[in-house]
Amino acid sequence: MRPKTAPAAMAAVLLTALISTLLTACSGKGDKVSFDNPAATSGKSPSPRALTENERRAQAMTQLPTGPAAEFTKESDVEGGTTISVTTLAGKKSGFTGQVWVWVPKQYFEPRYSQSGFPVMITLPGGKGFPKNYWIGTGLGLQTGIHKWSQEGQSLPFIVVMPVLNPGKEYYQDGSDIPGQAKMGTWLTEDVPDLVKANFRTFKSRDGWGWMGSSSGGFAALKFVLQKPDQFKAVIASGPDTRPDSPLWKGYEEEKQANNPERLAKDLIAKGGPDVFVAFQIGTAESGMPNLQNFIKNYGKGPIKTHLQVIQNGEHDAKSYMRGMGDGTMKWFSDQLQGPIATP
Repeated sequence: MRPKTAPAAMAAVLLTALISTLLTACSGKGDKVSFDNPAATSGKSPSPRALTENERRAQAMTQLPTGPAAEFTKESDVEGGTTISVTTLAGKKSGFTGQVWVWVPKQYFEPRYSQSGFPVMITLPGGKGFPKNYWIGTGLGLQTGIHKWSQEGQSLPFIVVMPVLNPGKEYYQDGSDIPGQAKMGTWLTEDVPDLVKANFRTFKSRDGWGWMGSSSGGFAALKFVLQKPDQFKAVIASGPDTRPDSPLWKGYEEEKQANNPERLAKDLIAKGGPDVFVAFQIGTAESGMPNLQNFIKNYGKGPIKTHLQVIQNGEHDAKSYMRGMGDGTMKWFSDQLQGPIATP
């Protein structure tokens, strides 16, 4: 005989199933996407009872969406009933306009997490990173990987944010505000996080904010954590350079050095913190190992905590880096950040 399900448990199961159905049914590319189910709550108890410890923690740590709400449209479906959506962001601080893709984990829509923020991982591609961010490609399996790993306790259920890295195809700008060029550093580290805070439940502190990038995107992600450690706590940098190399820096050596991870790491060590957590990944079939080893030797001390994932037979490509993340990098990265807080 099948065991009976308690009414409250059955109601929760039905509600979760209904939400999943509403999010995915009869939707196609370009359709509007909403993130309001369940509605964000303030963390205040709806009844006279006292708040639980987890409710108090969630209320104190969570940043509710500030608005104004952006218009997101569906880019593609992801296995497991989730969606990658996209919006066009006109950056108020940088003046740059570009596309930003977002994937929200299934846990975000579960009633038990409705009072909690979620950690954010801003994810950058290699190459020029324009006009697309290749991490939106479902063939790489980033989103399905995070879903699977989060069920297994190997990853937090991150909100994955995937902006364009560059303003165009001609020159790579090192994710920086190069004089006379689009302010890509400001757009990526200020306008993009502001978009996320306006639309999603996040965490107030840097404990809920990290980066991931490969190749040129790995350079920018590494730089941002070292440059703005009060905003961002951890990074996965796969196959990155550790020095800026855009030809657009010519004539701007002082500004170039202000965007040099080696210089930034040295300055952070001299200041004594705050602590940042840097997970490097590199394949045995790609070049760059001596450079990363030297960086770790010279700068992996004091407030800069490092982890090196060597990917056997790995090449300089996203598929190899996905393998490394599944083999331990994502767990190490997740262990440094704040996960969502379940409440009644």
